[in-house]
Amino acid sequence: MAKKPAPRSSKLSVYLYVPNIIGYIRVLLNCLAFSLCLRNKIIFPILYFFSFVCDAVDGWCARRFNQVSTFGAVLDMVTDRISTACLLVVLSQLYKPGLIFLSLLALDIGSHWFQMYSTFLAGKASHKDVKDSTNWLFRAYYGNRMFMAYCCVSCEVLYLILFYLAENQTETLADVLSSNLQKITLVSFLIGTSLFGWATKQIINVIQGGMWLAEFSKTTESFMYCKMDITLRILLILNSSKLHLDI
Repeated sequence: MAKKPAPRSSKLSVYLYVPNIIGYIRVLLNCLAFSLCLRNKIIFPILYFFSFVCDAVDGWCARRFNQVSTFGAVLDMVTDRISTACLLVVLSQLYKPGLIFLSLLALDIGSHWFQMYSTFLAGKASHKDVKDSTNWLFRAYYGNRMFMAYCCVSCEVLYLILFYLAENQTETLADVLSSNLQKITLVSFLIGTSLFGWATKQIINVIQGGMWLAEFSKTTESFMYCKMDITLRILLILNSSKLHLDI
């Protein structure tokens, strides 16, 4: 008797989750935005910011439809880091000194890597689990979703405004900021309100680096004690074996 074909699983593939599909759309939007960034200063900020808004939408969808996945979290984080990195690289070519934006790029990527690695060393499930942290600002940032959203949005808004204000490649960042803050316009208001959130996020990035150093030194110290304990045990075993042979 011929065997009946096994029924196909109705479980949806993780690659077709709604938040992950939104993540793919974000990647396409970013690619299109950066392909136009030097040719159209209006379309680029719109596409980039729409992609950034989708970052909040895919998180909501993941919780709403119970489609949280490791693949989605990695896709989301990598898209965030690459898009911000590309924007900072563009700004480094539009303003002098460009090293400021490249330093911010290194701090952004390095701090997130440090935070993920320290989470791994501590055995935590999420890098946002900072309940045991002694730093109140660190706890406030990851513990309050609205405050974290404000800081992240402030960074992106400030970078997009700087991109929009860039006229040529000889301007300095300090001159552009000071000249626009002295005016009473919507742009100056956005710059003023986003500077605090931007500065807070940079402080958080520095704290994340410090947290990694503390966790790494703690892990290294534990490893050294464990190694010394194993070495002493081996020496004791060898010594007892030698005494036994002598007897």
